[in-house]
Amino acid sequence: MQQPSARQPIPVALWCMLGAMVVAQAATTVVAAAPAFLIPHMLEREGMSLAAAGLLAGAPNLGLVLSLVAWGAATDRFGERRVILVGLSLTVAVVAASTAVHGFAALGVAFVASGAVSACTNSASGRLITGWFPPERRGLAMGIRQTCQPLGMAVAALGVPPLAEAWGIGPALALGGVLSALSLVLCAFAVRDPRRAARGALAAQASPYRASSTLVRIHAVSMLLVVPQFALSTFGLVWFTVGFGWSALAAGALVAASQFAGAACRIVVGAWSDRAMSRLGPLRLVAIAAIAAMLLAAAFGWAEWSIPAAVAYLLASCVSVADNGLAFTAVAEIAGPAWAGRALGIQNTGQFLAAAAVGPVVGALIGALGVPAALALAAAAPALAVPLVPKPEAERSLRE
Repeated sequence: MQQPSARQPIPVALWCMLGAMVVAQAATTVVAAAPAFLIPHMLEREGMSLAAAGLLAGAPNLGLVLSLVAWGAATDRFGERRVILVGLSLTVAVVAASTAVHGFAALGVAFVASGAVSACTNSASGRLITGWFPPERRGLAMGIRQTCQPLGMAVAALGVPPLAEAWGIGPALALGGVLSALSLVLCAFAVRDPRRAARGALAAQASPYRASSTLVRIHAVSMLLVVPQFALSTFGLVWFTVGFGWSALAAGALVAASQFAGAACRIVVGAWSDRAMSRLGPLRLVAIAAIAAMLLAAAFGWAEWSIPAAVAYLLASCVSVADNGLAFTAVAEIAGPAWAGRALGIQNTGQFLAAAAVGPVVGALIGALGVPAALALAAAAPALAVPLVPKPEAERSLRE
């Protein structure tokens, strides 16, 4: 399969490869997200405390943070196909083992391990896209790839609780394992490494972190833009049920709609960046829009107008996730093939660390000041991000 040039249409095989990547990333998202959707079962059937169940729910994220850079380095060294196939095989094996364990300690170890192995697709899929797709299609391709997270979350939300209710924790966890096995088969047929310079030549390339501060600034921007994203997704249900008196079903439908709308927004913004031939220019505008969207949602919250607040919540949720694909693509392009895996691993690690801090910090703000004030204060994060976004000239001089 020849790598397409800027003047050629994208071969069907590449779209199939992208589809396999979306399935793989969505499957590993189900693996990492499953423990969070087991909290009600662990409280009612396993007799765990809320603190213990919450700790188990966060265990996969610990595994992710500990392994993302290592998986990225492995991708740079061994190539995308090998890492994806080995990583998905390990994911299937670890999930299979986790279905047979019981008790807080054993489940904790199993969930950390499952999070660690499920991180295999994060850097490899991004590096694969930048290696195969030409610059004028990378934004769209990466935007499609970024839909995997909300899709995986939706599958976990719909599948894990009823499986746990009917058959227990083991079969509920097996859902992610089965999907990972399916994606392993798809990737074995569809995924091929892009043609690149010899491994020795790539290894000799200097670190892009030494050349400029561009990558560090993008990492910082992404960590700041995680704040409104997770503030909205984490506390949206509480805001509309407690703050506005909506039913759990109605509020849940709104939050679910925001996930799918956010997925569509990632694709649209990715295509926009292709037309603009820039990731950083749109990234700056997205950060500015996030400030306005968060303040608008806060204003309607203060006014206690639930329907306008719901519309603003949807808008803010879309804007708050629109930066993910832009930053991910920019990092891979600027880092180049020798460093893309490690740079993407660092990118994801920073975002997960920032996301872990959002829950307790924003929760404390809501407890002290209320949801509208907390949303208004969360707008400070994108405000700080705007001046940190590098100028588009930086990516044009460094892009592959």
